[in-house]
Amino acid sequence: MNLNLKGKVVVITGASSGIGAASALAFSREGASVVLADKLSNKGEELVSKIQSEDGKAYFLKCDVLHEEEIKNLIAKTVERFGRLDCAFNNAGIEGETGDTINCSTENWDRVLDTNLKAIWLCMKYQLPEMIKVGGGTIVNCSSIAGVVGFAGSPAYTASKHGVIGLTQSAALEFATKNIRINAICPGVIETPMIDRYTHGESEKIKSLISAEPMARMGTAAEIAQAALWLCSSSSSFVTGHPLVVDGGWVAQ
Repeated sequence: MNLNLKGKVVVITGASSGIGAASALAFSREGASVVLADKLSNKGEELVSKIQSEDGKAYFLKCDVLHEEEIKNLIAKTVERFGRLDCAFNNAGIEGETGDTINCSTENWDRVLDTNLKAIWLCMKYQLPEMIKVGGGTIVNCSSIAGVVGFAGSPAYTASKHGVIGLTQSAALEFATKNIRINAICPGVIETPMIDRYTHGESEKIKSLISAEPMARMGTAAEIAQAALWLCSSSSSFVTGHPLVVDGGWVAQ
């Protein structure tokens, strides 16, 4: 299987920790030049140093995906530095507050939808023209198992992640003849800071999540990174508009 991305340039949002950080390392190790985008400068710069210590090419840009001008600048600076854009992993996202549909606040709804869905649309809005210029590319948008099934107590998050899949499929159809493939990845319960914020390290909450997984464990950020890498590689050359579920069997139950 060919996962080699030598000579390719990739942008990863939410790249300072969790799935984004694991993906930055994975893409770099397959030869890609990686642009890390995140609000968290310190962690992002540390990861760039790690990649460079492995003889990889990496560059950090501070970017809050809630702001269109910062996304526009991210793509412009990527092309300015590396000359092109071939791949993107639009990974930045938040879980928001928990609460049922009645108790979900307007502020929470707007913040979650703007971060998880609107920002992905804006990322693609500026990524796609650059990919057209170089004759093609690949985009992976981060959805969730909450994008394919409902989750009580997280109406905004669930709506945003369902929206990511619809947006991904629409864009995939629009640009299928432009040699641009656009897919979504739907992680299950993954060991990341997001899950840490949910469990607060409480053993009973951790056990509850693990017991709900048919494989009886959480996934790792590195496993999601490998799936994103495959979707951006030539090994998935006939795959577009697909929501790839990587969840240890959660939604198969």
